[in-house]
Parts: sequence; C-alpha cells; structure tokens
Amino acid sequence: MLDHEQVTIRTGRRSRLPVIVAVHSTALGPAAGGLRLWHYPDWRDGLTDALRLSAGMTAKFAVAGLSSGGGKTVVALPEGREPNDGERRDVLHDVADVIDSLGGMYATGPDVGTGAEDMAVIGETTPHVFCRPARLGGSGDSSPHTARGALAALRAVGRRLYGTPTLDGRRLAIIGLGRVGAGLARLLAAEGAVLTVTDVDPAKRELAGELGAGWLAPGDILAADVDIVVPAALGSVLTRRTVAELRCRAVAGPANDQLATPDVADLLHGRGIIWVPDYVAGAGGVINAVSTELNHLDPDEAAARVDAIADTVDHLLDTAQRHGHTPARAASDLARHRLHTGSRPA
Repeated sequence: MLDHEQVTIRTGRRSRLPVIVAVHSTALGPAAGGLRLWHYPDWRDGLTDALRLSAGMTAKFAVAGLSSGGGKTVVALPEGREPNDGERRDVLHDVADVIDSLGGMYATGPDVGTGAEDMAVIGETTPHVFCRPARLGGSGDSSPHTARGALAALRAVGRRLYGTPTLDGRRLAIIGLGRVGAGLARLLAAEGAVLTVTDVDPAKRELAGELGAGWLAPGDILAADVDIVVPAALGSVLTRRTVAELRCRAVAGPANDQLATPDVADLLHGRGIIWVPDYVAGAGGVINAVSTELNHLDPDEAAARVDAIADTVDHLLDTAQRHGHTPARAASDLARHRLHTGSRPA
C-alpha cells in the first residue's frame, strides 16, 4: 500500500529522463525535500529511493516541529554517463516544470548530485525552490547549518552522559571530513574536544594536522576508544558487526541513513549506547533553509531553530529513558503524534 499523498513520474520533454517527485505528506504544511541526481541501474530504483527519502523528510520535519511535510525529487541518470552542462540544464528545467505544475504543494532543494547553483537554474522557472545561492537571495550552502545543528545534538548528548553540555576534553571520533564533517570538526576543536578523524581521502589528513586531531584508517575508527562516535559521511556505517566493535558511549552525527537495518537501533540500545537518529542530528541545514526561504524568518530566528535541535534531542532521550525504549522509537512516536494532531512544540 502506497503511503504517499502524491507521486508524479514524468519523462522530461528536453532530457527524456524520468523525473520522479514523491510527496509523502502535507499534513503539517507544504512538502519540501531535496533533488537527487544520481545513477541507478533502473529508473524504478530511483522511485524506491524517492519514496523512502520523502517519508524520511516527513519524519525529519515533524520531529523538528516545522510546518512542512516530506517530499523528494529523483532523476535517474543512466549508469556510466554524465550529462554535459547543456544536458544538465535540460534536466533541471524538466525538474522545474514538474515542480511548478504542483502549484506550491512541494519545494525542492539540493541533495546528492546537486547544489546551490542547480537550485538557481530551477528558480528560473519556479519559485518553489530553496538553498539558492546567497547572491540570489537564497540561503546558499547548507553545510555550515548542518554542522551547527549536529553540534547542538552533540551538546545534548554530552549533557546526558556527563551532566554538562560542554564538550571540552571529550573524546570524539569523526567519520568523514567532507563539507559538513570538516565544518563540524572545526566547531568541535574550538570547543576543546579531543578529536580522532578519518576520511577515505588521505589528503584530508592535512585538516587533521591543522586541528591537532588524531588520524585512523576508515576501517579502524568505529572501534576507537572514545566517548562519542560522529558519523558524517556515507550511510549504513552501523551494522550488526560494527556495533559489536564499538567502544563508545554514544553515536550521533549528521550522516544520513546510518543504520544498515532498523534493528541495529535495538542492538545499540542493548549495549547501552545512545544513538541519536540521523534525521534529528543532521537536520540543521534543511531547518535553516526552510525557515529562511519558505517561512521567511530572519537569520537569528532560523539559527534559533537550528540550535533547538539540542532541545529535541533532550526530549527524545528523556522519553526513551522514561519508557525504556530507543531514541529511534521516541522520535518515530513523536513524529506520528505531530502528524496526527498537527501540533508543534510550544
């Protein structure tokens, strides 16, 4: 049974590629979610991604207390072929046509394979877009805000573990030093955290040296003896095998889809390891973008919403402890409650 309000699949009239827009829910407000421009063996694999990711966006917005629903756009690129600049513009204009036809039901932003400049192209056709470049009045690069939100989540975890949100002297292992991971590493170093980092790109060791951080190979860092492991790269890092190797007290970070399978949350709980759901810890970028560009809040109000991730994590951890279940369950229950009642935090 399809758990979505609307799914639109059209062949782009310019690109001849399938453009998929999945609107999961508008119960709390118009839907929003990124545009994923990615290679798939078959376009139906892109449809599966769109359905899954749009449902995840609904949960992300609901738990954050925003008046937005979840959506996602996916364009399935043929494997082994990269569009040239002209072909890319054709794809983006095809996407814009589909989004504009929905009449404001859904707005898109960047995701895997797209960025702020792509949103500028989409914005030539439809106003239902966010994370456009700052020079065009958009919120621009979302990564600093994602890093800020992840820092807020980590402070809440620190408060739960040690009674204080300060991360000075706490040992953290960061997996991935892309734009978000590197920004978060800088914020944590400024807080006085003791960092161990890794990345599949050995050139990122330069940043480790700059921050005075230790370096471990990607295959070794999950077993590091630290307080908190911070996933900030690709998903599915937490598996039945890797959870057995963890020596930390908590896992919290901005990487998407951290659990290889949902039951891994129960394995973490069974080992007494706190796991903050990734769609909570990594929500800062989209919270800022939606708040500024779609809700028209000023930068200070948007920043306050990002910082409120700490309050959300506090609430989830309190609820999980009170009921004896996982933070993942607490987040899922909270999302369902807000979707059912249309309520937002006081």
